[in-house]
Amino acid sequence: MPRTDGDFERWKRQSEHKLDQSKKGAVDVDIAGLVCLLNGMEQYFTTSSCSGRVILIDGSSESSDVQKQNCQWLFVSHQKCTPEQLSEAVSRAGGDAVLKFEPFVLHVQCRRLDDAQLMHSVAINSGFRNSGLTAIRSTHGLEVPLTHQGSLLVSQDYIHFLCHICNQKMDENLRRIHRFEENLRKSLAAAADVSRLHIPECTGAHSENEDKPGQKVYRRRRKREQSDCHHGDGKETTDCNRDNSKDCCHDDSESGLTELKDCLDLFK
Repeated sequence: MPRTDGDFERWKRQSEHKLDQSKKGAVDVDIAGLVCLLNGMEQYFTTSSCSGRVILIDGSSESSDVQKQNCQWLFVSHQKCTPEQLSEAVSRAGGDAVLKFEPFVLHVQCRRLDDAQLMHSVAINSGFRNSGLTAIRSTHGLEVPLTHQGSLLVSQDYIHFLCHICNQKMDENLRRIHRFEENLRKSLAAAADVSRLHIPECTGAHSENEDKPGQKVYRRRRKREQSDCHHGDGKETTDCNRDNSKDCCHDDSESGLTELKDCLDLFK
């Protein structure tokens, strides 16, 4: 059954008041301004996001799916990393460790089809070629196996090289994010129906532990778990027998917003 504007407004209110379900408990600092912009507008709200990250996960040698089963997080960073951090983390691998760079991803609910089309067009033109009416994302990723059954498969020089590649990808990822936010603001300002557009003033990123007044990002929550994602101090790993996209990045847990299912019916 087609959804109404009233349905969308109710979903948006529910999303704005729902606790952040991610382990990190906050929006990534590099996309805080963008998330604020979207959630401050009447025709959009975000349901999950990640600014991009470098991760090293250690999976069981007996498992065919290192991403989701029997794996530990050896390292995760939403910023650039160093060769020393990667070398230290991979030294603790006991199975099949895989280094990954995962680029920016953003899930946005749109009030109307023309709102979704504008968002999609801006995303494509900003370099996020893998975007659709379900998410803004790119193919700008990397996945490289480093160990097998605990034995290192590559040299330290190659780890240094991979670190350099990951950092290059992180730089390009941030350039695309900034280009997307800039293009989005320009496109919204130039939209034909300017009367219904209100573009909030969200001036860039803010501290991950502190909200600026008036910024609608997300409420924070620290999930009560015994172990957190390791950030390069060499002390902790995290079991991840679940979807790793929810471990360190913002996620509004769409399963908690039951009325959001089949939201694309809005476009019918």
